[in-house]
Amino acid sequence: MEDASKPKKEAPETPAEKVKDEPVKEPQQEQDARSEETKESEDITEETAEEPEAEEEEIEEKTEEKPAEVEETEKPSKQEKPEKTEVKKEKPKKDRGPDFKYIVRLSNTDADGEKKVVYGLSSIKGIGVHMASFIINETDIDRNMRIGDLKDAQIEKLQDTIDNIIENAPGWMLNHRKDYETGEDIHLVGSDIDMRLRDEINIMKKIRSYRGIRHERGLPVRGQRTRANNRTGLTLGVSKKREKIIK
Repeated sequence: MEDASKPKKEAPETPAEKVKDEPVKEPQQEQDARSEETKESEDITEETAEEPEAEEEEIEEKTEEKPAEVEETEKPSKQEKPEKTEVKKEKPKKDRGPDFKYIVRLSNTDADGEKKVVYGLSSIKGIGVHMASFIINETDIDRNMRIGDLKDAQIEKLQDTIDNIIENAPGWMLNHRKDYETGEDIHLVGSDIDMRLRDEINIMKKIRSYRGIRHERGLPVRGQRTRANNRTGLTLGVSKKREKIIK
């Protein structure tokens, strides 16, 4: 006997019954719903169409404004950059009186008058500090004086000692010993050094000496190595020798 207390199991609804339970939409309601959906879609499309037009107008305004800004903010390229010219600031010269000579002419060279006598003489080509001190000792001039404070008589005295330096200075202090033509020890000053050097190089080239040939070829003359340094032409790098395999 079945218990009456147990609830009866309801049978599952069939799809046909579900269709019956659902309310049937009338055709007019469906048409109204469709018309509302189409209106909403049209409104959305109109809004979206208006938005790009406004965005295009904003973009055009920005593009019109940009060129003026770009012209102002554009930086010159690397090629157009102006070359920096280093301007050396010259120190203002002190006023040392009307008798002071700011430039002293000695042996066809301009010596700075604000330098001391030793360093003013050493600015002449061919005269170093040691030779300048020797010349000052010969002329009995104060070495701590500035060369611009010297009188005309003292400057002439310095010039005479420079011209006759071969007679007064010892041989080991002269800069051109055993001259090619005379065989004597002489001292060259100023532009005479370059002229004599050019002449002697031409003589070495004519007699076809080793040093002359090296001068002609533009190679080091005094025995410097040329395997690592002073290389000319294409740099091909180091090439290893290929070992030939003898079969």
